[in-house]
Amino acid sequence: MGSASADRPVACPLCGAATGLPWRETSGIYRHCACCDLVSRDPASWLDAAAERAYYGTHDNRIDDPGYRRFLAQLAEPLMAQLVPGTCGLDYGCGAAPALAVMLGEAGFPTVGYDPFFAPDETPLAARYGFVTCTEVLEHMHAPLRDLARIDGLLVAGGVLGLMTELRPPRTAFSRWHYHRDPTHVGFHSGQSLEWIARRFGWEPIGLDRRVSLWRKRH
Repeated sequence: MGSASADRPVACPLCGAATGLPWRETSGIYRHCACCDLVSRDPASWLDAAAERAYYGTHDNRIDDPGYRRFLAQLAEPLMAQLVPGTCGLDYGCGAAPALAVMLGEAGFPTVGYDPFFAPDETPLAARYGFVTCTEVLEHMHAPLRDLARIDGLLVAGGVLGLMTELRPPRTAFSRWHYHRDPTHVGFHSGQSLEWIARRFGWEPIGLDRRVSLWRKRH
């Protein structure tokens, strides 16, 4: 975790470009990439896999929790408006309580789940889908380009990707932002960084707001 190494150049975990001078904030050290606009937590402070899983275990997300369902509906409702009934999908990073997969299935969109910690069977990753959801997962990715390439490969041509991650505020408000206080959050996105990703994979934007974005795979 050494502070002596904090000022050394660090590659952006998304695009690989050298990040700038570190931001020293109350909850740690962060780095901004001028190429893709990602802000990332300094890798020296990332949790290891065991600590990360233990932290997720403190979350009280339940499939039957009306509040949790309302939260997930922010993505589910605009996503379903883009789909033909019966379209099958995958929830990538479904967590211990795959509420979104259940909600979409109840609405006529059969959905399977994958999660490296809680649903690690990779059999679903061998198929391709009409849609993929990724809710409150993007900010946890240690190797986002690798994971996003995998997600891109799961979509059929014309398939829809639904992302949910809270877009970061201006730097002047970053220290007051709750999102970076979660120690498992390592990547903080803006509309610009999401657009960089979309260009990289050839995704067409459908809709983008401060938390939810929808993208269509062109080919």
